[in-house]
Amino acid sequence: MIENVNAEQIEPTATRRTLRFEIILVLALSLGQSAVYSLLSFADKVTRAPLRDQTTSLNNPLSTREFFDFTYQLLDIVFALVPVVLALYLMKRTTGRTIRDIGFDMRRPGKDTMLGAGLFLAMGIGTLGVYAAGRALGVTTALSAANLGDYWWSVPVLLLSAVRHAVLEEVLMLGFLFTYAKKLKLGLWSTIIGSAVLRGSYHLYQGVGPMIGNMLMGIVFGWVYQKYGRVMPLVIAHFLLDAIGFVGYALVGPAIGIGQ
Repeated sequence: MIENVNAEQIEPTATRRTLRFEIILVLALSLGQSAVYSLLSFADKVTRAPLRDQTTSLNNPLSTREFFDFTYQLLDIVFALVPVVLALYLMKRTTGRTIRDIGFDMRRPGKDTMLGAGLFLAMGIGTLGVYAAGRALGVTTALSAANLGDYWWSVPVLLLSAVRHAVLEEVLMLGFLFTYAKKLKLGLWSTIIGSAVLRGSYHLYQGVGPMIGNMLMGIVFGWVYQKYGRVMPLVIAHFLLDAIGFVGYALVGPAIGIGQ
């Protein structure tokens, strides 16, 4: 009888410990790690020169030789998605929830695409506004969003990079974290705000404007996820934002003043 009571007392504690450990593990291998480096990069930049005079380059070459650059780019994208697989595996094993339960599937392509496109339009306008304000205030670096060179594979790789960011951020920041937060009995708005702050922190290397913009986007995305219970519309919205940002910059960005 005593053994049964002790087991009941120990198991809830062990479960909460397991949930916390798995959150830390997944984040340490992915976006949490990015947040730490982002904070360090921001500290380096603000102590080096005014942010208005600096440029943050995204999607940079990984080799000076075309074949190896292409290969490295693909490998970088593939390995960046491994933490997503780990998170989904742990989530299924520990909480019983699957990709279907978090709405990371193709059951509702039409509705998901419509909602994602609507969010893209709303967030896109807001993102440009926050970026412009940050540049005007001198708290945001110039962004150079596509620097792969003029190769046949540059645009496809930029699109795959957009897929990578969309899947990585939305599956982890929404599907995974919100599932674990619910199991830990954290409040809804505590979860939304916490996820949004983390989302903003790993964009801080671009400056204060992108950090604030991504925090606001995280709040909106968190609320939408809680309302509809599906990650896929947020993945679509995020993909469109990055795809237009990356490919659009590569085609016309410098000509219209983005990155200056």
